[in-house]
Amino acid sequence: MSEIQRKFDAISKKYDEQRKKFIPCFDDFYGVAVSVASVDAENPAILDMGAGTGLLSAFLMERYPGASFTLIDMSEKMLDVAKERFGNNSNVKYIAADYSKYDFTEKYDLVVSALSIHHLEDEDKKELYSKIYSTLNEKGVFINADQVHGETPFIENLNKTTWRHGVESSGLPEEEILAAYERVKLDKDSRLDRQLDWLGEAGFCDVSCIYKYYQFAVMFGRKRDL
Repeated sequence: MSEIQRKFDAISKKYDEQRKKFIPCFDDFYGVAVSVASVDAENPAILDMGAGTGLLSAFLMERYPGASFTLIDMSEKMLDVAKERFGNNSNVKYIAADYSKYDFTEKYDLVVSALSIHHLEDEDKKELYSKIYSTLNEKGVFINADQVHGETPFIENLNKTTWRHGVESSGLPEEEILAAYERVKLDKDSRLDRQLDWLGEAGFCDVSCIYKYYQFAVMFGRKRDL
């Protein structure tokens, strides 16, 4: 079991409740990700990478109630929480695996990820973006709502200091805050501009950062029309 998997297994039950306090821009961050998830299909096939407890998929399900969802995450305990959330919904299936190494055989209209890809090294991010491109149907959309590294040491320090101040005044118990700071040590954030370049190199068009609040960014790319 990887260190990332172990740490996220440990917080699976409290994850959603904590996330609202760890993300100062929670409503906008998720709201923008859902609002730009526009595809031609009325009931799209949606892949949620690093789906965790299914939080982003739950928001997307409100927009696309008839969509089919595939949730992949390496933490089975996180996916257990997602299974509780979605109950007997036959439109949702679950894969307990590392999405960066998994061979996807199906095609999707929409691939999304929230606060997960930043755990990968730069080269693995680049490879994943190419994999996602090949996994999408024509005109498919990829949305990555994630945290990014500051463009300069000054900006990185500004981002992290602002975030810590918000977390420490959020009312969370000290032990949960300290556990979060330990998880942050596993992060491998990359700069936003580099990631947008990697999306372009993977083949995506209309690449953009749709939303940004300090280190929280919503990245967008669309598969070219053939």
